Amino acid sequence: MRLVQFELSNGQRRVGVVDGERVREVVGAASVRELALAAIEAGVSLVQQVERQGLGTDHDYPQLLQDLRILPPLDHPDPAHMLVSGTGLTHLGSAATRDKMHQHTVDDATLTDSMRIFQWGLEGGKPTAGQAGVQPEWFYKGDGGIVVRPGRSFPLPPFAEDAGEEPELSGLYVIGPDHKPYRLGFAIGNEFSDHVMERKNYLYLAHSKLRACSFGPELRVGELPQHLSGTSRILRDGTVLWEKEFLSGEANMCHSFENLEYHHFKYSQFLRPGDVHIHFFGTATLSFADGVCARPGDTFEISQADFGAPLINGIAPAEAAFQPGTIGTL
Repeated sequence: MRLVQFELSNGQRRVGVVDGERVREVVGAASVRELALAAIEAGVSLVQQVERQGLGTDHDYPQLLQDLRILPPLDHPDPAHMLVSGTGLTHLGSAATRDKMHQHTVDDATLTDSMRIFQWGLEGGKPTAGQAGVQPEWFYKGDGGIVVRPGRSFPLPPFAEDAGEEPELSGLYVIGPDHKPYRLGFAIGNEFSDHVMERKNYLYLAHSKLRACSFGPELRVGELPQHLSGTSRILRDGTVLWEKEFLSGEANMCHSFENLEYHHFKYSQFLRPGDVHIHFFGTATLSFADGVCARPGDTFEISQADFGAPLINGIAPAEAAFQPGTIGTL
């Protein structure tokens, strides 16, 4: 089952089940979060909760996408209660991409920190079920205020030095009343980052991640195939500037999803009932590593057949939110 959140022409919200080029409303559901909390309370799966509530009016899916009325497939009415985070160096080939970006030469005698943490993942990132493996790299990206709906452009702040896509899987979670995280499913995402800033110094990684992102348009409910292959591309003036296959799924990763989830949710501050979490699982495919520099006016398109419609976003310059020397005093 694949779910979307969308707006009617009058601005009212709905949840829908994707059925080809149609979207059928879930009766009585205005948000996926509310639907998930109802499923948790009833002790049933998300699919079962949809079936309990039933399906109603159907809509033209391509038209909803064209009209930019498709929302991210999970959100929170208070963006401060939605945490966006991620892990890096989780995919086979990701360490090579990172080292290429940082212009390091790697050999057995002088492993970079990137290669070292990647090796740890190869050795201990897929522990026996129910056991904790080695912890991955982790980063904070922002709250719900940084999420851009499918079809809209990423804001590029004046201090940004790059506008780089990162095609990734994201896990979508709601924290239940029992302080337990519940995975609703997965979505494809664009974990938009500033790779020029990161390349200057690895300690700038945290700064480079504080950018907008997008995921969706669809939430895929249930387990994933072990092997997933998709396409990431950049279009400029209507033509393809860059295109490359990206691989994901546990067969292409050095960590299991379970291990990555454990090392995120082991922190008690991430277990507040009602909160929403979007967690990006990493990638090994970047246009930046191939010397491509995206710019305002370009379009990112990330597609993977198991997730339905592609995720499309542009880039647009944004005004400065804050200027040096303008902080108020009391």
